[in-house]
Amino acid sequence: MGKIIAVANQKGGVGKTTTAMNLAASLAVLEFKTLVIDADPQANTTSGLGHDPKSVEASIYECMVDGIGIESIIVKTNLEHLFLVPSHIDLVGAEVEMINMDNREEKMKEVIASVKDQYDFIIIDCSPSLGLITINALTAANSVIIPVQCEYFALEGLGKLLNTIKIIQTRLNPDLGIEGILLTMYDVRLRLSNQVVEEVRVHFKSMVFDTIIPRNVRLSESPSFGLPVISFDADGKGAIAYLNLAGEIVQRNGLQKATN
Repeated sequence: MGKIIAVANQKGGVGKTTTAMNLAASLAVLEFKTLVIDADPQANTTSGLGHDPKSVEASIYECMVDGIGIESIIVKTNLEHLFLVPSHIDLVGAEVEMINMDNREEKMKEVIASVKDQYDFIIIDCSPSLGLITINALTAANSVIIPVQCEYFALEGLGKLLNTIKIIQTRLNPDLGIEGILLTMYDVRLRLSNQVVEEVRVHFKSMVFDTIIPRNVRLSESPSFGLPVISFDADGKGAIAYLNLAGEIVQRNGLQKATN
C-alpha cells in the first residue's frame, strides 16, 4: 500500500513545489514507484516535470468535480518510476464547485483510493492556502511535510498550519501524522539562516528533518527545462540534498527497497 504524503504550507515561496517534485523524483531514482499529484492551480509541478499545463485535457480537478477516473489522466515523466497527475488553472474553480457536495473534504481521498496500492509513494503538492483543496489533500494523506524557509518570519503562519492539521486529525483524518518539518533555502553564509535552523530545531526537535535544502541555482533553474534537479544536475548540491531527504523518509518509514 502506497504512503501518501502531502507537502503543505499556506505561505507561498517556501519551496513547496520544489520539494514535491524533487522528493518524488528522488524516490523514483531509488526505484520506488512514485506518483506526484499536482493539486496547485499554478500547475508548477506539472510544467516542472515536462508537461505543458495549457495542453492538459483532464486534471485532478476533473477527477474531484466530475468523477473522472484518476487512472485515465496519469502521465509519464522522464524518470522510469515517476508518474504525474497534472493540474491546470481550472482547479481554482474547484473549491466553489465543491462547496455543496456531500463529503466535500474527502473527494481527493475517494479519487486516490483506486490507485494507492499501485504505488510505493504518492506525493501531493498543495496550493499555498488552507482552502478546500489543501484540506482534501490533508484528509487523503497519511502524513504531511512542512517546508519552512531559512529566512526572517520563517515561523510566521506555522502555528496556524499546525492548528489546521490538529482540526483535520480531530474531525477528518485521525491517522494524519507529521512526516517532518523541512528547512529550505538555506544559505550557509548568512547568520540569519543559521539562527532560523537553530530556532526551528529548538522548537520542534525530532520533528525536523536532518536534511536541509540549500539555496542552489541549478535547483531553481531545472523547472524551466521541465526536469527535476536529479535529471538536470545530478551531482549538484540541490540534487544530493533531495536524495538525502528521500533516504531519510525511506528510513523513517522502515523501508529497505522498492517493492516490485
